[in-house]
Amino acid sequence: MKNVYFLSDAHLGSRAIEHGRTQERRLVNFLDSIKHKASAVYLLGDMFDFWYEFKLVVPKGYTRFLGKLSELTDLGVEVHFFTGNHDIWCGDYLTKECGVILHRKPLTTEIHGKEFYLAHGDGLGDPDRKFKFLRAVFHSHTLQTLFSALHPRWSVELGLTWAKHSRLKRVDGKEPDYMGENNEPLVLYTKKYLKSHPNINFFIYGHRHIELDLMLNASSRIVILGDWINYFSYAVFDGEHLFLENYIEGETKP
Repeated sequence: MKNVYFLSDAHLGSRAIEHGRTQERRLVNFLDSIKHKASAVYLLGDMFDFWYEFKLVVPKGYTRFLGKLSELTDLGVEVHFFTGNHDIWCGDYLTKECGVILHRKPLTTEIHGKEFYLAHGDGLGDPDRKFKFLRAVFHSHTLQTLFSALHPRWSVELGLTWAKHSRLKRVDGKEPDYMGENNEPLVLYTKKYLKSHPNINFFIYGHRHIELDLMLNASSRIVILGDWINYFSYAVFDGEHLFLENYIEGETKP
């Protein structure tokens, strides 16, 4: 039985990340290291810091990452790509050119006999009204159509600059630390959701840029994946056990 891997929040292309090329290479090296051990890879959102897809144009760059995704799918590995709040605007490029399976909403799925609830995590239990407003704006089809009318030299520049300023507003460019079981929005959302969906074994999210592995009851866990900026973290499920790990360059694991 081959492993299933979960990771999120690389924010490739971010102008707030000084080691961007090294970061992309490290992600690609990790994907290369698991290509013969994986049956599926789930990318749970914000793999790009800004991705806006026009009818005939996609953002420049990311060739190593996109090439590795294509290699994985050519080998028969399922690659699931979830849109996050930074790469909402995916069209059909990644599915047609790279062979990924695109998800725009949370997914409940069975993996090796266990029930998984998978989502990027934005908009799930977050009480921030400003964020909710911006999320509604970004998801507006009308505004997306208007944005598409801009020339990419302006629209992509605007998106990358916005994303950079959003990250730099945070202390050290990081999200707030874990708020505790009784205050963390994703934990509170999950506990509420679990009451009406008690058969789910694993809830896995990105978005928060923290590493969290918390038992909710005897049969259910919540995992927040960290990121590929500071932690280089991922979860791996071997069919029986789920582990939250950190990738160290050159390290090999079974």
